Amino acid sequence: MTRTVLESKTKTVVIGFDEPFCVIGERINPTGRKKLAAELEMGDFSTVERDAVEQVACGAMVLDVNSGAVFTNKMAEDPRYADNNFVEPTLMPQLIDCVQRLVDVPLCIDSSVPGALEAGLAAAEGRPLLNSVTGEEERLDLVLPLVKKYNVPVVAISNDDTGISEDPEVRFAVAKKIVERAADFGIPAHDIVVDPLVMPIGAMASAGQQVFALVRRLRDELGVNTTCGASNVSFGLPNRHGINAAFLPMAIGAGMTSAIMNPVRQVEMEAIKAANMLMNHDPNGSAWIGFSRVLDAVKEGASFPEAAKAAAEGGAGRGGRRRRRA
Repeated sequence: MTRTVLESKTKTVVIGFDEPFCVIGERINPTGRKKLAAELEMGDFSTVERDAVEQVACGAMVLDVNSGAVFTNKMAEDPRYADNNFVEPTLMPQLIDCVQRLVDVPLCIDSSVPGALEAGLAAAEGRPLLNSVTGEEERLDLVLPLVKKYNVPVVAISNDDTGISEDPEVRFAVAKKIVERAADFGIPAHDIVVDPLVMPIGAMASAGQQVFALVRRLRDELGVNTTCGASNVSFGLPNRHGINAAFLPMAIGAGMTSAIMNPVRQVEMEAIKAANMLMNHDPNGSAWIGFSRVLDAVKEGASFPEAAKAAAEGGAGRGGRRRRRA
């Protein structure tokens, strides 16, 4: 069975067909979060610290760290700050150092800037997931050597120089191309986690059906693990969390093995915990029983993050397997 191994300083998380669904926390991302970007511009990492601790308490097994900040004030003073190639290679290791001081889970280093990816790889402890490579020729030539050099797994996004296709056959072909090009570098398929690209269901009625079929093909024909930006499916619609909570178990049933998502949302996490048990990825239902105690605390008046944090501090809900030190 395909197993993608991620490591922090002392913990191991395995993404696999026979493993519990891997929740990758998405919140350490300044894109679209003006308040967070403004804080980072001032050297304030308090929101990052809070998001890191809260996401892990709520069930994130891996944390995505995205350095795509726009420093508006600094940009006015120094035009170099208008270039992410200047900003992100410095910001990424700062974010990673901040997160690693507080939580011990594997990281997903997320940037479109190769310099930021390499700076993150140098700063990260263990074996992080690199996010991402696409089928674009320039991107393949820049990112795959980093994947090989640092011996890390990589997210492969199914778009290429022609953009994002609405045709699932094209997206599958792009994924296959990336897997084959990675093999040329000596990178095995089990270290490729394909994002088949979830389209918004509000704009494309068949988006859910498309991604479920793609996930099955990626698993059966390429033998790769899969991920997605889970909230994309509900973009632009009301009551998005209900849609996300329905989408995730259906994706899991189709074979999806991870998602970049917000673990602080109770309804989505409840759906994932239940799906793990229904897929026989929760031995004796122990994780569901532990999670049910969190839900009971919520019924008694606690917020979901508060209840999850209390449970984690009491010894429950800690993702990942502790590694033996050499």
